[in-house]
Amino acid sequence: METIYKKRGRIGLWIAIALLLLTFVSNEMLAQDTVIAVEASAEDAPDTVGELAMGLNTVWMLLAAMLVFFMQPGFALVEAGFTRVKNTANILMKNFMDFTLGSLLYWFIGFGLMFGAGGFVGMPHFFDLSFMESDLPIEGFLVFQTVFCATAATIVSGAMAERTKFSMYIVYTIFISVVIYPISGHWTWGGGWLMNGEEGSFMMDLFGTTFHDFAGSTIVHSVGGWVALVGAAILGPRIGKYGKDGKSKAIPGHNLTLAALGVFILWFGWFGFNPGSQLAAATEADANAISHVFLTTNLAACAGGFFAVLVSWLKYGKPSLSLTLNGVLAGLVGITAGCDAVSPTGAVAIGAICGAVMIFAVDFIDRVLKIDDPVGASSVHGVCGLLGTVLTGLFSISEGVFYGHGFGFLGAQTFGAVVVGLWAAGAGFVIFKAIDMIHGLRVPARIEEEGLDIYEHGESSYN
Repeated sequence: METIYKKRGRIGLWIAIALLLLTFVSNEMLAQDTVIAVEASAEDAPDTVGELAMGLNTVWMLLAAMLVFFMQPGFALVEAGFTRVKNTANILMKNFMDFTLGSLLYWFIGFGLMFGAGGFVGMPHFFDLSFMESDLPIEGFLVFQTVFCATAATIVSGAMAERTKFSMYIVYTIFISVVIYPISGHWTWGGGWLMNGEEGSFMMDLFGTTFHDFAGSTIVHSVGGWVALVGAAILGPRIGKYGKDGKSKAIPGHNLTLAALGVFILWFGWFGFNPGSQLAAATEADANAISHVFLTTNLAACAGGFFAVLVSWLKYGKPSLSLTLNGVLAGLVGITAGCDAVSPTGAVAIGAICGAVMIFAVDFIDRVLKIDDPVGASSVHGVCGLLGTVLTGLFSISEGVFYGHGFGFLGAQTFGAVVVGLWAAGAGFVIFKAIDMIHGLRVPARIEEEGLDIYEHGESSYN
């Protein structure tokens, strides 16, 4: 009996050892399978952090595009408020056409001309967006660029308000959206020669640096401003603007409340215009850059408005609301080129200079050049766009003259602003002259005197 028990005990011991070995082997195999599965899943799994970063950057870009789009009603209200009641529907209608027609044309061909491969101009793409590679969704980038194109086009409507045929307005808006803006945009944001930093490039050989326009003082605002100035000159002044002695007569706008609301809307939209041009918000560096641009943008606007008050008070004996409104816009336009590159103190200086210079520019264009610009668009956007771009060459922390970096960057800024301005003014002159000779830009005198609303659109904004 004892022998049987010993045999059973040894058998049980071997069974226990076998079970332990089996368990150990199974655990080892399971561990190896788990490692293999983890490695495989790591290889196959998407880059969650990268996708999150791209999603955040995309949302930021599209949010900024929404803010810039909201500038369209801002421009509409400013232009309507600064002009007479009989032309309000015409003003509003033109601002709708800027965006509706401009968006279609820019999607169709303008985007390709601006960002496609090419020297003087990019290759047209005709609806096909596959020509461009981007870290962001290409369709979202198209929308972001579209709202900037619409801004350049709508600037022109204010300077030529109250006497332009609506049909001809549509014609020259087409040329701005598919010719003037995309070509100069290709030279700059499209990777063209003004921003080509490769060794041996034209700008590097001449200045040792490239042109810098972070959000569009020159590329957007100055282009619109110079086209507006040329168009207003060819169109001629409104009836009654200048007396027989040649002296300018004020033609007050019908509603400064609307104009003030429009400026507040534009100011708000500019926080998409400038900070949005960072095009990224996912990293700490992006967050710091966006915050810095927000601050410099706001400080320049405040300085522009405040110094416009001071100068208008000293010059005319009264603190003018209309000039203050344009002073805020002048500061915003001026800081747009270097909002990423200047210090807060530099932003205040740029805004103050632009706000003060704008008043003298309005006076010079009106009284000396005899060009009738009802809203001051050419002064605010043309003059201050150029001025702000040049001042970036002085106040840039990394390249500016005032920070001991020499005159190369200042030369590049001046050269780029002048070249783009000459392109915009020259192309605008050819287009407006051709339209005027072929069909006529201006409405008949009777329509101008009685108002464009009824004759051009068959309705009035106020009944």
